[in-house]
Amino acid sequence: MSGLKRVEMSRREILLSGVALAATGIAGHGRAFAEAHLSVGDHEITVFSDGHLSLPMDFILPEQSEEEISALLAPHGMATDMLTPDCNITLLRSGDRLALFDVGAGPNFQPTAGELLSKLENAGIDPSDITDVILTHAHPDHLWGILDDFDDPLYPQANIHVPQGEWDFWRADDTLANMPDERKSFVVGAQSRLEAIKDQISMIAPGDEVLPGVEAVGTHGHTPGHMSYMIHGGSQSVFVVGDAISNAVISFEKPEWASGTDQDRDQGIATRKMLLDRLALDQSRVIGFHFPHPGEGRVEKAAQGYRFVKG
Repeated sequence: MSGLKRVEMSRREILLSGVALAATGIAGHGRAFAEAHLSVGDHEITVFSDGHLSLPMDFILPEQSEEEISALLAPHGMATDMLTPDCNITLLRSGDRLALFDVGAGPNFQPTAGELLSKLENAGIDPSDITDVILTHAHPDHLWGILDDFDDPLYPQANIHVPQGEWDFWRADDTLANMPDERKSFVVGAQSRLEAIKDQISMIAPGDEVLPGVEAVGTHGHTPGHMSYMIHGGSQSVFVVGDAISNAVISFEKPEWASGTDQDRDQGIATRKMLLDRLALDQSRVIGFHFPHPGEGRVEKAAQGYRFVKG
């Protein structure tokens, strides 16, 4: 995501807020955040909340009129000037592997995000228990939680799987100069974090089996190397979509609308349509990083576009 003010927040503040929220059962704007648990063959999946973001609508939908936006969102009871998307982190237990798909925002992005560490601690999981981190892409809300308060790797025992296209793009010599001013902090943040974890990194490409039963699927457009992942288990599957489909209303009902969060808007539209068609056809369950928590459901065809069916 882009166009967001960087806000510093200490780990202590996040942990304290996490304790308070656990006591009340409420997180941000009065929203409840119970984890989702599901099984796919021998895989066990848990979805944790990393909190949520606040994004102005003119950034999300830069090419649509206020009338078009209102006509789409108002019937769903959604605000038409701001989105507050949830951030859902998928944890996979499979054999002796304990893998995270993305690591959240950490404490230095938005004050309503960066809750993953406290959620893992509440679940009895230490960062050193994580054997694998599997990244979809290098935007702040997916990558910046990879380091601790001292800018050291937070998951020291993990093999960190990074899409080759993401590595190549964010570390290229001309990426910072070519990036719009409002996103330059994303480049600086990605470069510093990728440099800090470079000794733990394994590169992946579309079609790779990242872990047994976990297939990498190229879903470029949101970022140049964006990757999603299909988790296979017998006759079942779950698709960890990352940000290739980013909103459970807008992306489904108006997949042809350009998203301001996509670096390549045309490629983002093409990828979104392809995925929605595929997922509606094969009825795989899907976990969306920014779908309403816990983000798990299915894609169905609708009279106009598609619809997201939770659970």
